[in-house]
Amino acid sequence: MKENVMAELQHLRPDEGSKQKMLDILKRLHSEDEADIMDEDDSLLSEETLQKVLSGNQISFEDLSAEEKKHFQRAVASGELSKLIKPWEPWWLKTSAKDISLGQDGSQLIHPLVREDTAVSSEDGIEVDPLHDIPLGPDSPLPSVSKLRASGPSPLLAVHLVDIIYSYCFTLRLYNGDWQSDPIGSATVLLSISSVLGQGGQPQTVLEALSFCMEQTCSPTFRHMGGLQFALGLINDTIALLHLGGPALVCLLCDLRKLIQLAEKDLKSEKPRKSKSSEIKTKLKSAERKIYFMMCWAHEQLREAWSSLAAIVEAEKNRLVDFIGSKTSIPEMKKVQNEGKPLIKEVE
Repeated sequence: MKENVMAELQHLRPDEGSKQKMLDILKRLHSEDEADIMDEDDSLLSEETLQKVLSGNQISFEDLSAEEKKHFQRAVASGELSKLIKPWEPWWLKTSAKDISLGQDGSQLIHPLVREDTAVSSEDGIEVDPLHDIPLGPDSPLPSVSKLRASGPSPLLAVHLVDIIYSYCFTLRLYNGDWQSDPIGSATVLLSISSVLGQGGQPQTVLEALSFCMEQTCSPTFRHMGGLQFALGLINDTIALLHLGGPALVCLLCDLRKLIQLAEKDLKSEKPRKSKSSEIKTKLKSAERKIYFMMCWAHEQLREAWSSLAAIVEAEKNRLVDFIGSKTSIPEMKKVQNEGKPLIKEVE
């Protein structure tokens, strides 16, 4: 009997192949158990809230319970929810952006048919097609700058345009290309970054225009976007747009004007918020006028003007890159004066 038992035990001893197979099975089962546990722990919403979502109801942050809000904020802080967001490709970096063409009067040559369920429209005639790769140009001919202003345009308009382009790129990247989801918030960000549109600034040089925008980008409010490296990327965006030329810039300014108009419309439908609401309405109205004038001016400029301006912006960016490369740490933005020109220096 002993010999028979020992013989059976010999057959039960696994060889190396069987042992590895068993380990693989155990490892897979352990992984599945962990996934099940994570799924249970990561269940952020209660049964009641899930039923609301499944019923097609819109759920806002205020609709969540205290525990659900805590879970949601934890997921946001950990970056877990960012995995659910598809990265946006800026329209100015697409190949199709090189083929933008407008009529001689600056208006859109082709007016695409827009489905009612995909367009964002209003009683004021503001229409946005979120599915269109490139922002649409003006619907109607652009008037001559001479008809808008008796005196000639300021020679600093090119500098001011750099400020506006940078601020537009910042806003779209912050909102992952979807400014339509929050026109008021997008407009507020735009006014915060742009000295020309938000502060009534009159930068005298490209360096001064970039310095203000970069200072805001690296401020505590927006530092989470990437700080100075993100700011340098936005300068690259500005250069890319300038190289695209007048038609692309007109489309950019047209899109920016729609953003401002929709923000103004949404503010009218909101309950008044004392002096703050009145202040932003005034800023938006002024910004819209400036953007429209800039759009008419940009339409009249020769293509050579944009390549020259792009070269100036690139030269200023290279100066900043050289400065950063000579330091062991990324400098903090600080405005200092050197013969009236703001510079970027490292704060110890």
